Amino acid sequence: MKFLIAGLGNIGPEYILTRHNAGFMVLDRLAAQYGFDFTMSRLAYTAEWRHKGKIIHLIKPTTYMNLSGRAVLYYLKQHDIPVENLLVVTDDKDLPFEKIRLRAKGSPGGHNGLRNIDEVLGTQEYARLRFGIGSNFSKGRQVDFVLGKFPDQEFEKLPEVLDRAGDAVISFCTSGIQHTMNFFNQ
Repeated sequence: MKFLIAGLGNIGPEYILTRHNAGFMVLDRLAAQYGFDFTMSRLAYTAEWRHKGKIIHLIKPTTYMNLSGRAVLYYLKQHDIPVENLLVVTDDKDLPFEKIRLRAKGSPGGHNGLRNIDEVLGTQEYARLRFGIGSNFSKGRQVDFVLGKFPDQEFEKLPEVLDRAGDAVISFCTSGIQHTMNFFNQ
């Protein structure tokens, strides 16, 4: 069985360790823990990981956040993966920091990366793992907040949250969406 895990973020050194790159960070943490590497490919950095009999294709789109759908569609087709085996990992300002939430489907909720994926795929019927970044910003400062780095107190807790999100990704691929939601959405 094959899966596509798409971690959303923006490429470039100015975006490293920013809140908006939470999807990239979750996939990078998995790569570090399980010893696989990403390589530059068409529209994305890609990796293939075999885990517990599953073939897991991971992508970090290089199209920037707002055009992520192009890379997602390309790799779904490239690897002949059904949309029900797609998991998109992204930041979410509507969840407090340290919280993750998995959904089998849903609206983009104001997230431009998810909106583009919905438009390109023509459906909202795919799983998404939202990584809480909180909403501690003043009116009109949302862009600065999401493109900003985690403050020291959150940065210290970041490895634990990334590990929990990575565990949710693995569970999605090995135990299914319902079991994973029941376990991680508490």
